[in-house]
Amino acid sequence: MLIKRSITINKHRTSLSLEREFWEAIKIVSKMKNCSIESLITRIDLNRKTSLASSTRVFLLQFFKNN
Repeated sequence: MLIKRSITINKHRTSLSLEREFWEAIKIVSKMKNCSIESLITRIDLNRKTSLASSTRVFLLQFFKNN
């Protein structure tokens, strides 16, 4: 089931829909990187080539694969 949350990226309000497991993974990574969830998603947004949701999922998969 998708969970939709409102976030701010570069002073722009948007929403992001991800599965619960991905939201939990974002929390873990943001704690590991000592940053907020919004700043982590902003970094993902800067480098994305696809939708924000897809890019976030791929980022998380690569992060856990490499760590």
